[in-house]
Amino acid sequence: MSASESFLDRHWFLLRRLHSLTGIVPIGVFLIFHLVTNSSIVWGERLGDGGVKAFQHEVDFIHSMPGLLLLEIFGLWLPILFHAVFGFIIGFTGRSNVGRYGYADNWRYTLQRWSGYIGFIFIVYHVATLRWKWNLPFAAAFDPSIASSSTAIALRGGSTDDLVAAVVVGAIYLTGVTLLVFHLANGLWTAAITWGLTISEAAQRRWAWVCAGLGVALMAAGWAAYWGFVTLDIDQARVIEEQLILERGGVPRNLDAVPDAAAAPAGPGPAQPESVLTGSTNTVLEN
Repeated sequence: MSASESFLDRHWFLLRRLHSLTGIVPIGVFLIFHLVTNSSIVWGERLGDGGVKAFQHEVDFIHSMPGLLLLEIFGLWLPILFHAVFGFIIGFTGRSNVGRYGYADNWRYTLQRWSGYIGFIFIVYHVATLRWKWNLPFAAAFDPSIASSSTAIALRGGSTDDLVAAVVVGAIYLTGVTLLVFHLANGLWTAAITWGLTISEAAQRRWAWVCAGLGVALMAAGWAAYWGFVTLDIDQARVIEEQLILERGGVPRNLDAVPDAAAAPAGPGPAQPESVLTGSTNTVLEN
């Protein structure tokens, strides 16, 4: 090994394996969990418990986890940062011959790169507006204590009567989710080759069907979640959320919206932490 070799050259094999691994665990696992959680606004109704209650239950469970901030930093944000930075390095140093040959594998390679670039920008915007509450265009913050209604408002561009904002945010969200799901599904297919799990063409074809099925299922979950939130009756959702706050021993924000508000305790309720782990889809990231 030459002493003049760079750090990347010396550790390229290891870094490529870590890049592949972080794309699956924890990022891929989180994306699956995130989209399934968000889609509870739809499948919660099918279970008879109500989408608002189901989604709030999922959010409350996540926010009750000990060491949540540390879990976010070391289990999500840092892996996403590494995966994104090294992904940019791979993308800018690699070459695609789509224009010359146009093979399906080459197209997937190019789409994998661009879905990663755009998907990372989407994750940053998604986290910055919902979690960090940056005052960006068409932004609205996520409030875990009123999870469904705040998500619905966020996906409508921060307003319930601004059609332009709703269309813009909808386009951003659906595009971001679609690209991230493709990036994961196609990445799982290529990861199996990278790790030597699918050597033969037959094995690669079979695994491709599995990855495609997962991609379709996640796409359906992401789009269903979007539809569930943008069609949600926000006033009705707030009534349910206020009742749930009462049941948790908190003080509703709008006492007039809750029929049994008189039962509310006199003191302040427990603090509600905020997190990027839930909301309108949310990692990288939400996706």
